[in-house]
Amino acid sequence: MIQAYLNPQGAGVLAELAFSTSDLARVRFSVSPMWEVTPSFRLLRSDSAHPVHRAWAGQVRPRWVAGRLERGWLGELIPHTGGYVPDFLNPAPTGPAPAPAAEWEAIRATPGARVRHDLDHLARHQGTLGPRLRALRDDPYGPLLAELTSELETYWELALAPYWARIRAVLDADILHRARLAAEHGTGHLLGGLHPSVSWDGNALRMAHRKQPLTRTTAGTGLLLIPSAFGGPGLRTRTTPPDPPQLAYQARGVGSLWEARPAVGADTLSAVLGRSRTLLLTELEIPASTTQLAHRTGLSAAGVSQYLTALRDAGLVSAHRAGRSVLYARTAAAETLLRAASA
Repeated sequence: MIQAYLNPQGAGVLAELAFSTSDLARVRFSVSPMWEVTPSFRLLRSDSAHPVHRAWAGQVRPRWVAGRLERGWLGELIPHTGGYVPDFLNPAPTGPAPAPAAEWEAIRATPGARVRHDLDHLARHQGTLGPRLRALRDDPYGPLLAELTSELETYWELALAPYWARIRAVLDADILHRARLAAEHGTGHLLGGLHPSVSWDGNALRMAHRKQPLTRTTAGTGLLLIPSAFGGPGLRTRTTPPDPPQLAYQARGVGSLWEARPAVGADTLSAVLGRSRTLLLTELEIPASTTQLAHRTGLSAAGVSQYLTALRDAGLVSAHRAGRSVLYARTAAAETLLRAASA
């Protein structure tokens, strides 16, 4: 049973989503790259300095501007100041942490009727569609959806992939924390603690201040919980049956995501990796190109390139194309190694 009614304070709709035993059995978490794309892109378009992501935006915005991505597909799909974003951009993750390529493929495989439905909905919100989206709406079975997805991949490599190991660590830590809450206190305790606007009454999840009602009929079965680094303090939902409803919320620990971390334990690690390789790993606190690393460390560009190749072959560094440059970033394995050396 689902109820949706006006909040007594008049602040939108209060939705009540009932859970059967089967629905509770289908509650799961997932980390989704696409749930970070929309809010991070919107943040880059903002003129104001973000209190949490200022450092990230300062590094990424020059590359984003140089790539002219605001004038492409994403610039038309993602409104400047919030509002509806087509649901097909957030396919339901099929596992706990799908690779970005899996999400791109799911978007490419979106049925044409779904694309048209979502673009019609976007047009009602915005009043009109831009020329690219009109063309896609007229021919959702042609090459344009693949072209859109290719731009998504470009944005990912430029703006998020070099930082993904760091972001992913925060998202995974949030899931581990909440999974422990569920194990110790039950699923109801987990659901009721997701957000101040959410409560659990023993049989249903109640969500206040919603713009639209949410029903089990329109939402599908179960619930997919998605922690987000860029989504902000509010809740975001996607409901496209037969997929389970997706509920994205701000992950714990986001406030310290970009804080500088002291490079301790470098001497211990140098004995294993060598001084120059260790120096490069510590310098990759911020993703950088070969030229930037050579300038910052005093090593020759040829030497930096050689060391980065060795680190990449060992799975400690990843490379990401950003326009004409290649940015190198520490992997999750490198982060673990540095923490172990510090300990």
